[in-house]
Amino acid sequence: MARLSIPSEANTAAWFFLAPALLLIGVFFFLPVAASLVLSVTDFDLYGIADPGNTRFVGLQNYSKLLQTPDFWAALRNTFYFAFVGGPLTIAVALGAALLLSSKLVRFKGFFRTIYFTPFVTTLVAVAIVWRYLYHTRYGLINYGLSYVGIGPIDWLGDPDWAMPAIILMAVWKSFGYNMLIFIAGLQSIPEELYDAAEIDGAGPIRRFFSITLPMLMPTLVFVSVVTMIGYFQLFAEPYVMTQGGPLRSTTSVVLLMYEEGFRWWRMGYAAAIAFVLFVVILIATLLQFRLQKERA
Repeated sequence: MARLSIPSEANTAAWFFLAPALLLIGVFFFLPVAASLVLSVTDFDLYGIADPGNTRFVGLQNYSKLLQTPDFWAALRNTFYFAFVGGPLTIAVALGAALLLSSKLVRFKGFFRTIYFTPFVTTLVAVAIVWRYLYHTRYGLINYGLSYVGIGPIDWLGDPDWAMPAIILMAVWKSFGYNMLIFIAGLQSIPEELYDAAEIDGAGPIRRFFSITLPMLMPTLVFVSVVTMIGYFQLFAEPYVMTQGGPLRSTTSVVLLMYEEGFRWWRMGYAAAIAFVLFVVILIATLLQFRLQKERA
């Protein structure tokens, strides 16, 4: 097959239009990433801020120290807990809501879509403060409701066993609306004729879901899974506002630990090393997701 030749004038014009965007990406993304990588192999701290001459090259010492710190492993465990429990739960709730709102039996679809999407565009800090009151042990609405089914008050944010599930519940409530809209768009792209043919062949709703809806929705599901997991690995605002990482470090995430090291104790080099370890974790998790989805396809 003959290769399509592009005139040099077209190449010049393309680079001319791409240059501003590439320049911005380079300055505001790649340059800070490179600077952080350099920072992670130094002992840059409060003394380095006062005088950069006080900064020393320490090689991989920050990474070695990080891997020997129990707080880091606890934060990594909490982050995985949040991502691998909250992520699938959010996707399942979003898919269920999308299927319900795509049903022909549901009325006022626009109204319900708006209601479900509203938490996503609400400020996370405001949402977290409201949920703190909902979780209040004595006056919280959730414990008040549970008392009607004979369940005693639960210290949602003060008990190490309940603190992370409480944060996951709030995160699912806030995030599922965005994924729901993406799933609805995916469902609308499935030809109606497939369902009609399956119904004529006697396929029930469950069979139609697993034989038509789920396979046709797989590209959307992959996109939603990757985006959700990447976002959940960067857990920060929820524990920062609601628990400050407690109780007993049960809700300290990797990003929260990085914030504490960088902006509370001013160990910027050490915090940069945490950031790069998290980057590697997210990269591996994303590649694994793509690999698993490709094997199933």
